[in-house]
Amino acid sequence: MSKKGVRAGIVVAAAALVLGGISLTDSAFSQGIKAGEWTMDYDAALKFAQKEKLPVLLNFTGSDWCSWCKLMQRNVFAQDKWAQYAQNRMVLVTLDFPRNKSLVSPEYAARNNRLQQQYGVQGYPTYIVLDSDGKTILGKLGAGREKTAESFIREVEELLLFSETEIQKTLSKLSPDKAKAYRATVEQLKTTQSELDRWLSTQPVRNEENLQKYNNFLAAIAKSKEQLQQFK
Repeated sequence: MSKKGVRAGIVVAAAALVLGGISLTDSAFSQGIKAGEWTMDYDAALKFAQKEKLPVLLNFTGSDWCSWCKLMQRNVFAQDKWAQYAQNRMVLVTLDFPRNKSLVSPEYAARNNRLQQQYGVQGYPTYIVLDSDGKTILGKLGAGREKTAESFIREVEELLLFSETEIQKTLSKLSPDKAKAYRATVEQLKTTQSELDRWLSTQPVRNEENLQKYNNFLAAIAKSKEQLQQFK
């Protein structure tokens, strides 16, 4: 191939990546794993997270066709506020399902399909937050028209309240008495959340009594979260 042909190929490839919402500088295509930078290497990312004791954000996306994915990329992940938050704080993994199959290697595409089944992902985008062990699912998040970097960070932070790794980091900074109180509040939050989840799984009838019960659960959860913030 001539030099002219090579240059043309590079331009076409670059254009495809940009149109798909991905730039050539994105860490999805970099060799190393760095906190706060996107990677497609799921296995390496989990090993890095375990070593560095960092939570993981899995981004199930359709980068070149999913309008909600592009909205979240523009309003959340492309913002400086998100970059500043995630830097040295989270491991970010892109699990892409593009229509342009050249954007993802066949190996990664097959792996992504397996992970989609494993995590029960039914739509895009889906964001799954894992604890640093790479196994414990702290929660799932989705897209929203009004979401911003700030609001998404708050959602992530609420899930990290259940992270044993993050709990231990906080406990290490507290006095024995405060650490005991913090742990007790965390356990209360976990218990209340579990009770709410179990109750919702029974598909309770929608009536005034159950609506009040639901609101009581939410109030108790909000109170525990507020108490935990006082330790920060």
